[in-house]
Formats: sequence, structure tokens, C-alpha cells
Amino acid sequence: MQDVNLYKALANENRLAVLEWLKDPVAHFPPQADGDLVADGVCGLFIADKLGISQATLSAHMRLLVQAGLVRPKKIRQWIFYSRDEDRLRALKAGALQAL
Repeated sequence: MQDVNLYKALANENRLAVLEWLKDPVAHFPPQADGDLVADGVCGLFIADKLGISQATLSAHMRLLVQAGLVRPKKIRQWIFYSRDEDRLRALKAGALQAL
């Protein structure tokens, strides 16, 4: 089941863009009132705004990324902040390279 979630998560250009932006959040997002961009992640509102989509649509995208283990959510007050799970991404990359 985990592989299915991974393939679903990677099968959308918006989700791929989010993963790329979260690699260097300071370069892609403005400073936040709550939470540090690097330490805590990026507020979902900023991600939705950058993609030009609703919060509900963003939630669906982020749910797939979280289920695939590519992104970690963190709740601060009433907001959800997202950061890449670098350990998981490194493991996936290593596994893909071994499969070649």
C-alpha cells in the first residue's frame, strides 16, 4: 500500500512543485508570523496561495504527500506547517538507484 501512496503522490505536477519548493523554503516563501520556514515548515496557506488553489484542494494534495511519507505536517496554533521528510526522500533515492 505504501508504494501506491508514493506513486499517487508523485503523479501530480502540483505535488512535485511543492516538494521542490519545500527543499528551499526560504527561497520560495515569504517570512511567516508563526513558525520558522526551515525548522517548522511552510504554512499551508502560503503553499495554497503559491499554487493558486483553495485550502481544501491543498489539503487533498498534502494528505497524499503525508501518506506517502514525503512530507511531515506540524500543527502550530490553528495552522498546519509542512516540511520535507529528508530521511525518507534519501532512502527512496537510494532504493531507486539500487534498482537500476
